[in-house]
Amino acid sequence: MPNSVVQGSTLLSAGIYSQQTVFLSGLSAVPGKQSVKKEESMRNMLAALLVLAASPAIAQDKEKLSSTDFTVRTIFAFKVPDAALQKLLPAGFEVNSPTAGPAKGSNVSIALIDYQMAQDPEGKPLPARPVIAVNMPAKISASSESVSVVLTGFVAQAAVPGPYFVFGPAKIKVDRRSDTDAEGKSIIDEVWEVNADDGGAVQIGLQFTRGALARGKAEAKIHSAAKPEFYRIYRFDQAADLVKSTATGVDRVSKLSFKAAGPKLTSVFDGSEQLISITSIPFYSRSIYVPVM
Repeated sequence: MPNSVVQGSTLLSAGIYSQQTVFLSGLSAVPGKQSVKKEESMRNMLAALLVLAASPAIAQDKEKLSSTDFTVRTIFAFKVPDAALQKLLPAGFEVNSPTAGPAKGSNVSIALIDYQMAQDPEGKPLPARPVIAVNMPAKISASSESVSVVLTGFVAQAAVPGPYFVFGPAKIKVDRRSDTDAEGKSIIDEVWEVNADDGGAVQIGLQFTRGALARGKAEAKIHSAAKPEFYRIYRFDQAADLVKSTATGVDRVSKLSFKAAGPKLTSVFDGSEQLISITSIPFYSRSIYVPVM
């Protein structure tokens, strides 16, 4: 099968946007064959994006290890009016939506992050708390460099304001279950309830059939909306399941509910948002680096 080339901002399944040129194999040029093998092709695409989305321009001799962690994640990518998001970006940054891939057209994502383990650079344990992060794809106007920007989010009071100085205090409850039958078919049920101190709330319910996982490694540079000059570098290994994508027609969702409200969220999620993709990541292992000043 011929290779295809995808250029533009890409949503890595971890909920991080990155600008890359990615060569995708396994995509048939014959219309009938592509629909028959859609799930397989999308797994190939997702794996290719993960493996090839690294940013070799990041100089490793100018950074230091900040922490390592292992998490379970679910990523919801949405399309909302660009004007609403541009108001939330710091000066010098622009909205930069993916032009290809499973999350094509999305411009904001909600990452549901369930920490299983976290360690400092010396390997000492850090508190493992659930986190909600709202990210968006952007580019730096002066250089056209594509990055991901963390706009806001929620975490336990003890961790406020979080590593990007934008997280508000909230009580977060997570309920995740897996039911596997005798034939090996797995049904995943996931419920997140967030009650923020500022009156905001997030309620998400999801049920889907587990598909084959695409494993890969990637690297990304993440900026803070509150302090745009600050960024962290992620290097991660993950296994991801593309559960739903309007761009590709993949949809293994059987139940879905989504509600987000409050001072931090209403300007973005006003009921007109369009869900573009859902990605489940049962395995996500990450090393975080910060620049050495």
